[in-house]
Amino acid sequence: MKTYDAIVVGARCAGSPTAMLLARKGYSVLLVDRATFPSDTISTHLIHPPGVSALREWGLLDRLVATGCPPIHTYAFDFGPFSLSGSPGTPESPVSYGPRRTVLDKLLIDEAADAGAEIREGFTVESVEIGDGRAIGIRGHGKSGESVAEQARIVIGADGLHSLVAKTAKCEHYNETPPLLAGYYTYWSGLDMRGRFEAYDRVDRSWAAWPTNDGVTLVVMCWPIAEFEANKQDIEGHYMRALDRAPAFAERVRAAKRVDRFVGMTVPNFFRKPFGPGWALVGDAGYNKDFITAQGISDAFHDASLCATAVDEWLSGSRPFEPAMAEYQRRRDQRVKPIYDFTLQFARLAPPPPEMQQLFAAIHGNQEAMDGFAQVISGVTSPAQFFAPENIGRIFAAATRPATR
Repeated sequence: MKTYDAIVVGARCAGSPTAMLLARKGYSVLLVDRATFPSDTISTHLIHPPGVSALREWGLLDRLVATGCPPIHTYAFDFGPFSLSGSPGTPESPVSYGPRRTVLDKLLIDEAADAGAEIREGFTVESVEIGDGRAIGIRGHGKSGESVAEQARIVIGADGLHSLVAKTAKCEHYNETPPLLAGYYTYWSGLDMRGRFEAYDRVDRSWAAWPTNDGVTLVVMCWPIAEFEANKQDIEGHYMRALDRAPAFAERVRAAKRVDRFVGMTVPNFFRKPFGPGWALVGDAGYNKDFITAQGISDAFHDASLCATAVDEWLSGSRPFEPAMAEYQRRRDQRVKPIYDFTLQFARLAPPPPEMQQLFAAIHGNQEAMDGFAQVISGVTSPAQFFAPENIGRIFAAATRPATR
């Protein structure tokens, strides 16, 4: 029986890049997924500028652009009394994209195959095989139903929130918070976004819209988790009535045409220890937060790069497994913990406290500060940096300066 260097379970936006990066290093990689591609999955679709930078680094951005997915150059936030509008990116990576997952995931898995990974679509993993206290492979079946076992030096779980790899490993959970809100989205044709991501924040309701492939726009509506069960009885009614809290936007939506069903989701918030004897986790399998800041795809790309680097260090013999993977965990957590905390605060859908309202009022009209806030949401700037006392002081100081002619 062949022993692979790595088996990656899950071939979407965490698993395919991980497999691709390891295969590009010359390792033997088996990538499996129960889905076949192209296929859809619940997703916010948004790739913020850090994720776009990863696609460019991997040589995939031109292929995404060629699908006709429109660039998003502006993030606009409507808080009712005032609004903020800024650039989400940097000079090197100025825009975001919101591709359909039928487009993005197919592009990623094809590149993993081109890099040399062996691909098995329509393959259901039945179990993660354990030997001498460590993961040694998987057992599963394809469409024929015949169960087969495959061995590897490491099994990497990119299999999402309900990861079988994580369940088998019984890995440690930390920084846990239960679901805070429920979200439903659908697609609209004739809703022109003109290259903008638009977000609207009202008491106990928040929604956002951005363009995707084929000339349609995704509009996602969020309400508190306490209303999840009751609102399921009339999703469309609650969705449309909430839009009326921003009449101008509601008018634009009603002039458009809904072209798909409503899709809903609610997610827990957690970190999992992303490695152990013979196994690792990447993407949503290892860390997840509420989708309200749409960080999932960019996080998956970043995790894939960190995890592949650590696995390469170990497989190449340049570093022992434990310190290499511990560094992966440390760097992951250090990067995402500030936006994790910020996202959870935002996902509570509570009115901003008075000091935050004062800050937003000071940001309004200050283009540098508005760009800074947009870059927090896009993952370019850490909330810890933007909300640092010295930066807040600069924003308030600029707001109190007299206007010059």
